[in-house]
Amino acid sequence: MNPIIALFKIMAIVSMLAVAEPADATGRWVYPVGPPHGPADVARGFDPPEQPWGAGHRGVDLRAPEGSEVRAGGSGRITYAGMLAGRGVVVIDHGTLRTTYEPVDASVRVGARITAGEPIGSLSARGSHCAPASCLHWGAIRGNTYVDPLDLISVRGTRLLPLGQRAITEKPPPPPDPPPVSGELGWPVRNPYVTSPYGLRTHPITGERKLHDGTDFRARCGTPILASASGRVTGAGPRGAYGLQVSLDHGRIGDITMATSYSHLSRFAVRQGQSVRSGEVIGWSGNTGLSTGCHLHFMVYAGGSLSDPMTWLPARTQER
Repeated sequence: MNPIIALFKIMAIVSMLAVAEPADATGRWVYPVGPPHGPADVARGFDPPEQPWGAGHRGVDLRAPEGSEVRAGGSGRITYAGMLAGRGVVVIDHGTLRTTYEPVDASVRVGARITAGEPIGSLSARGSHCAPASCLHWGAIRGNTYVDPLDLISVRGTRLLPLGQRAITEKPPPPPDPPPVSGELGWPVRNPYVTSPYGLRTHPITGERKLHDGTDFRARCGTPILASASGRVTGAGPRGAYGLQVSLDHGRIGDITMATSYSHLSRFAVRQGQSVRSGEVIGWSGNTGLSTGCHLHFMVYAGGSLSDPMTWLPARTQER
């Protein structure tokens, strides 16, 4: 289908389904892929046309691996979740604003109310704006006018722009090379033992084959969970399938920004905004969220993109 026709179809559906719903009372917004509080790995930025019918880029493309969790940028109500022009699209009404997410394999239904950061599906490669690489196209529409969705996030942290000397209106660059084995982070548990590595796998509960976006470590119920590096707590609360989760922003480690998250906890030892030291206890392991037993699900974002945690940890562990 002609991309211009597809665009107008999306706009038509968004306009027809829009109803006045109260916006999130807290005004809280998060990034829909990657670390919820940034940094964002922007493959292509917002570049609207001078005229509504002209060529341009009416949203932002955020790099993320195929199968990554896609979350709601803000609280609202699902008004569309299905296929459109050969790709999966989700639309959320936030009141005077609507946001769109594509290509997404939706896990939500029309009419469902959703909070900021709540999962709405997984990133699909079919219909990617960054093909052959995968990325999420995130759009925001106020009335009939597209706006920059990155402006919705009041505290963005670092925003990673396209690589090289390319302008944002040019084709996005290829994805970066995987990071070298670093050892820049410390172990999140004592006596580490890997029970499920990062990579594609069949989910033990849902049976769905998708990206396992972190490394699972054996951690009996109540095991102390440790900060992998010094940083600031950007989140400490329930995160859907991840259960109780702590997220840390480590700033720059070496020449790259780093963030980590620790999921399925039973309780927290820290609060949002708190500074922590490397090796400090941030919580205790549990079985919250979509989990088959007590363990730690450990995720690493390097330069704003999901990364295999084992490439950043010391070269010493046991693996099942």
